[in-house]
Amino acid sequence: MHFGLIDAVLERSPDHIVTVKNVSAAEEYLQDHFPGFPILPGVLMLESLVQAARELIDPGSRRRPPLVLARVRGLKFGRFVPPGSALRVRVERTAEHPDGSVEFKGEATVTDHTGTADAGGSIAASGRFTLRPASLHGRELHPAAVQTAP
Repeated sequence: MHFGLIDAVLERSPDHIVTVKNVSAAEEYLQDHFPGFPILPGVLMLESLVQAARELIDPGSRRRPPLVLARVRGLKFGRFVPPGSALRVRVERTAEHPDGSVEFKGEATVTDHTGTADAGGSIAASGRFTLRPASLHGRELHPAAVQTAP
């Protein structure tokens, strides 16, 4: 299953990107997370950071093999993200390595549906992470063998 966690790109430069994801009560995963108190799951906050990073360095996700999450450091969760709000994600590229891996730092804040930070600019998630080309047992996957959702 593929979760599209970018509704719009608000800002882009060669080294950073800002995206927004509007969280709707209609999102299927909110039915179980949590019953009576729906909030965006933390793993989807991390995935929103990852998707923004991929969009920064590979617009349209055409790269093969695709970049996959390799490492997460110092990930912290703060404010809950309820339906009716939005998640504003800012990701910055911090390093690139010869093996194709790329390091990032990111921050996701709770905003209104336009991507404008609320009064407190409340942080929902922040941390550093690394993406690397997908491989199987140290071998790069052949592009034809890798399928990703559109």
